[in-house]
Amino acid sequence: MVEGSMTQGAGQGPEVRTPTVRDFRVPAYVHEAGPYAHGTHPGDVVPPRDESEDYPEGYTPTQRDLPVINRGDTVLVSVVPEAAGAAQPETGQGPLYVVGDVHGYLDQLVAALQEKGLLDAAGNWSAGTARLWFLGDFTDRGPDGIGVIDLVMRLSAEAAAAGGYCKALMGNHELLLLGAKRFGDTPVNSGAGTATFHAAWLLNGGQKTDMDRLQDHHLQWMARLDAMEQVDGHLLVHSDTTAYLDYGDSIEAVNDTVRETIARNDADEVWDLFRKFTKRFSFRDEGGADAVRSLLDVYGGTRIVHGHSPIPYLLGEVGSEDGEDESGPVVDGPHIYADGLAIAMDGGVTMAGKLLVQQLPLDS
Repeated sequence: MVEGSMTQGAGQGPEVRTPTVRDFRVPAYVHEAGPYAHGTHPGDVVPPRDESEDYPEGYTPTQRDLPVINRGDTVLVSVVPEAAGAAQPETGQGPLYVVGDVHGYLDQLVAALQEKGLLDAAGNWSAGTARLWFLGDFTDRGPDGIGVIDLVMRLSAEAAAAGGYCKALMGNHELLLLGAKRFGDTPVNSGAGTATFHAAWLLNGGQKTDMDRLQDHHLQWMARLDAMEQVDGHLLVHSDTTAYLDYGDSIEAVNDTVRETIARNDADEVWDLFRKFTKRFSFRDEGGADAVRSLLDVYGGTRIVHGHSPIPYLLGEVGSEDGEDESGPVVDGPHIYADGLAIAMDGGVTMAGKLLVQQLPLDS
């Protein structure tokens, strides 16, 4: 973890409200999680810690702000090396890399990929047989989400021609953009009164320039993205949630169910999928390691790698969305937690953090 208000970085202008959403109540459990801070990440509502429960009355992912997580709430663990006997790449395959949430920051993405030697100075694939996975959330909040999608699509072809590959997972913002384009102001059952995809997209940083440039081939590409994959013993997902278990007992089943749900083109079904993908923080705190194991036991792998929840929030720190808070968190790399079983990859690029590109396995 949406339109209606545009809360963006410096110079983006005032918040713009939309009358299409009549009820954006903040559920009680959000207030109980802690105080709000100025400049917090304009993400989605924090779901209840116990994801086995039904959605509480009033739950909706259309609230902009994430509450501040107190540092004492986070279980900090030392980095542990990759487990002995972990899966190794097949002969002939190149190194494996993962990319955290990009959110439209195309220039930062190109620079990060070049720093790792995956792109040359002209922005073309230069990594041969290397394997590159994007963990979702290509658009919204940043200035050029469509440019990011175009780059990923181009690199997919260039990497394949060189014997490697570039692939991508479905994030909650891909579902959001699809919904905003397909369903617009069609009312959906949000659990907290009337809501629409278009209003939700704006609330969560939707960019008019992205919508104006969105074409059929972008929509088709997003609609076919996998929700999860296992590579070299790493279970790759976008969201740090156990909600994937609601969609199947195998990776193939989950991916098929998500694609079929999108293909049915039912606004309420897609909304329910979107709001489940906005759930977060399942792997932190007491019981977090068990939540990770519940996914690994079903889908395989020895570690889970995810984006969605900015590392500063997992660490109980927040920075300024407009970049004015010079005392904000410094993110130098992925965050390993949940007894070493989870790797968080969202460095918080939308909050003056870092867009992370990391080679796996990660031993330190």
